[in-house]
Amino acid sequence: MNRRHFIVLVSAGLAVLPLRTRAQQSNTVWRIGFVAHKHEGFYEPLFRHLRELGYEEGRNLIVERRYAHGNADRFQELADEMVRLNVNVIIVVPTPAAQAAKRATTTIPIVHPAVMDPVGTGLVASLARPGGNLTGLAIPDAELTAKRLDVLREVIPHLSNGAVLWNAANPANALAWRETDKAAHALDVTLQSYEVQNVNDFEGAFAKIAQQHLDFLYVLQDALMLGNRRQIIDFVNRNRLASMFVGKEWVEQGGLMCYGVRLPEWYRRAASYVDKILRGAKPADLPVEQPTLFELVFNAKTAKEIGVAIPPSVLSRADEVIE
Repeated sequence: MNRRHFIVLVSAGLAVLPLRTRAQQSNTVWRIGFVAHKHEGFYEPLFRHLRELGYEEGRNLIVERRYAHGNADRFQELADEMVRLNVNVIIVVPTPAAQAAKRATTTIPIVHPAVMDPVGTGLVASLARPGGNLTGLAIPDAELTAKRLDVLREVIPHLSNGAVLWNAANPANALAWRETDKAAHALDVTLQSYEVQNVNDFEGAFAKIAQQHLDFLYVLQDALMLGNRRQIIDFVNRNRLASMFVGKEWVEQGGLMCYGVRLPEWYRRAASYVDKILRGAKPADLPVEQPTLFELVFNAKTAKEIGVAIPPSVLSRADEVIE
């Protein structure tokens, strides 16, 4: 090996080395806040990738995990606590938590792994230039909604009316509902809105939906819906109602189908934002990323139990069919 080649290799190695080992070489102990409604399995890839990047809990990383446990009013209290703890980064899961964190601080960096419409809800100035102390990854809900309704119409050829169950206390969902209704009108599908704001509202919403002769139920996902996932799935299946969800975790527990972002991968990508910020990047300079890969998943057992025949042409496009 000649001297010139050796110098190039060493220089290249030194340029790459800090990206993976800076966290390991530094004596700094980082403190991260994590604010969510409750624990979900798809959060784990975020922390696993942080370990891969050199941030290890118990050695050079402290994670302050706080959960609202279904009470969205607690997000402001939890965000204020993160400010008092002087964490280096706050990771926020649902939109209300992101809004609470933004109210609590204009200096501590905030990362959101999968927020809905961050521009429309005022969290960032734009996707390309967030402009403040908050950045992360966004879900293009309008585009996904149109695709989900397309899939529903393929599965149910005479699709004409359905119910949308959503949390009206979440400001991001108001925008999502309008986009959903707009997409349905374009497909000549009538939607009925069923709003809930806390766990006590579900029973009444279910009773009203059961009285209607509907083709399907579409759920706008947020922390409240995830926290009541089991009873929603039980309701639609008991009433032999086709259902569309936004994530695979619903279908794994018995929901009929989903089309959406691969959340575990999305949370894994959020770790890279945290890493860049801890290495000195400013949230205002980190563009908000949108997904390009989505997954379509069906539950064949549920389809059989509720009497829905999924056309082979649709099944052939599925990324996964759960038997």
